[in-house]
Amino acid sequence: MTRTPDDLERYIREQGIDARVLRDVGDTPTVLDAARALGVPPDQIIKTLLFLVDGQPVLYITNGPAKVDRRVLARHFGVGRKKVKLADGNTVRRYTGYPPGGVPPFGHARRIPVFVDASVLELDVVYGGGGDERSMLRVSPREIVRVTQATVLEHPDTRRATDDHDTAQ
Repeated sequence: MTRTPDDLERYIREQGIDARVLRDVGDTPTVLDAARALGVPPDQIIKTLLFLVDGQPVLYITNGPAKVDRRVLARHFGVGRKKVKLADGNTVRRYTGYPPGGVPPFGHARRIPVFVDASVLELDVVYGGGGDERSMLRVSPREIVRVTQATVLEHPDTRRATDDHDTAQ
């Protein structure tokens, strides 16, 4: 069963989370579209991405148009980067309950370990998936970490280009 912004709002209320679902903000399929719809810089938009690390689901949250370097998760889990795969749409729905493009950082169908890129914590407020492609969640990064008990990961210096640099969005 697919979850909706109503389910997310109920979860926020029941858990006493300091966050708000913004409805009908416009079509937000990309970070830049979401930033334009909200009138905020792209860095204030977060992506909540589901990865399978050696077959186990984990969520990785990063901000803006940054690409996700799978090596960050591979290093953390002590596996090769080929063991870190971006989940397909059906897998995203199965684990989170939400459609791709609308996945919030919390309130999922199943408990999933959450990892947050340290750069996200540099902001006071961020906007992420609000349960569907037309809704966004307004929340502080610190509240995401508190609610999800996320692990904060430092991103390596991405300015160095290597043949091993593999990204997914």
